[in-house]
Amino acid sequence: MKKKFPEFKADAEAEAFVDTADLSEYDFSDMVPMRFELRRKDKSISLRLPERLLDEVRAAAELSNVPYQRFIRMAIERALREAKSPRFRSPR
Repeated sequence: MKKKFPEFKADAEAEAFVDTADLSEYDFSDMVPMRFELRRKDKSISLRLPERLLDEVRAAAELSNVPYQRFIRMAIERALREAKSPRFRSPR
C-alpha cells in the first residue's frame, strides 16, 4: 500500500520533501490538478459590471477555488478559444 501524501504549511516544507522523498512510494490519487499563472500581467483594465453579475462571478470563482479576477481572465480566455474554433465562426 502506498503512503498518503503529507500536507505542508509552507512552500519550503514542500520543496524540502520533494527534494528528498521517493515520490513513487506515495499515493497521488487524491491530488487535484492546479493551474499556475506564470506569465506576467502587464496591463490593467477597469471594467464596470452590474453588482449582481459581479456577485455571481465571485460566487462562481469561490466554487472553483480561484480568485475572482483570475476566474474572469479564464472566462475571457475560454471565450476567445471558442471564438477561434471553426464551429463558432459564422458563414460569410
